[in-house]
Amino acid sequence: MKKIKKIKVLVAMSGGVDSSVAAKILKDKGYDVTGIFLHFWKEGSDNHFENKCCSNKALMDARIVAKKINIPFYTLNFFKEFKNEVVDYFLKEYECGHTPNPCVVCNKKIKLGKLIEYAKKLGFDYIATGHYARIKREFPISNFQFSKKNEKVNKIKLLKGVDNNKDQSYFLYTLSRDQLKHILFPLGGFTKEKVRQMAKKFKLPVAEKKESQEICFIPEKSHNEFLKRHLKLKKGEIKTLDGKIIGKHNGLPLYTIGQRKGVEIGGVGPFYTAKMDYKKNILYVVNNCNDPILFKNNLIAKNVSWISNSVPKFPLKCEAVIRYRQKGVKCIINSKNSNILVKFNDPQRAITPGQSVVFYKGKEVLGGGIIK
Repeated sequence: MKKIKKIKVLVAMSGGVDSSVAAKILKDKGYDVTGIFLHFWKEGSDNHFENKCCSNKALMDARIVAKKINIPFYTLNFFKEFKNEVVDYFLKEYECGHTPNPCVVCNKKIKLGKLIEYAKKLGFDYIATGHYARIKREFPISNFQFSKKNEKVNKIKLLKGVDNNKDQSYFLYTLSRDQLKHILFPLGGFTKEKVRQMAKKFKLPVAEKKESQEICFIPEKSHNEFLKRHLKLKKGEIKTLDGKIIGKHNGLPLYTIGQRKGVEIGGVGPFYTAKMDYKKNILYVVNNCNDPILFKNNLIAKNVSWISNSVPKFPLKCEAVIRYRQKGVKCIINSKNSNILVKFNDPQRAITPGQSVVFYKGKEVLGGGIIK
């Protein structure tokens, strides 16, 4: 009797709870699983700053988990690609007055994009990660049967994860159907609490490990310290909207529309960032967090991508999310030259250039773009 070849899956293992449980789930389901640890970028030629995404501790934890669940384990160097595509992008966007979302770029070009290319060259059928999102396929995957014919015609949808507090579909809207065909998200149907319970049940050594909520390549809690090290910041005036000078700012890239933190003016306030004039190097603030200037009825998005790879019929009624973990709001989308115009049913606070706006129909991710 001819032996059936198992489906080969390359799992990105970060040394955290989520990716460790994802690898264990796939192994227990009968997949041929291999773990891979991705080395990203370390700040400084002397590696003085050890970042959360590729620390020696994270590597050691991932290696121990792989040994525990009895799967092969390797490392892969993405230093150059990560520096060029993610870190340089991050700094450039802040320098020109935008507030970028590096995780969106990283998923598209590095963590998932480059890894898919690498895995396919080595003969893997899929990659897998610990993201909290779901992929709906027309033809279910059998862990002992892989049909390239079925995958070629398989209709793919990207859905929110079932855990509303952990759903990460917002960061994945740039992925194409061709990329999604080669991805598995084993944790999409679980809550974070359940994943913790499974880690304990599996007796994984990372079961109690805390997770970081900050940008992975920045060692501090605040990204402003990182910006101070890498950008030439120029101090300038802080003004109210009527032109009154009330203080000095430490460099416009350190501020984001609507934020209160960091706008410190001699013990008075509070004040909130209203707008920034990069030509005159002026930071304008208001003392009311619900000041009308902080609200807008619409936005324009560029670099728009659709999961289906085809532009939908406009006008399109759907829900939009303008920042991670925000609840979706009803809107109508229309084309506007090479961009799209998004009109909200209700005014939205602190719409921030550089951030992503992601569109949903219920649980399904339609696509998204970058706010201009």
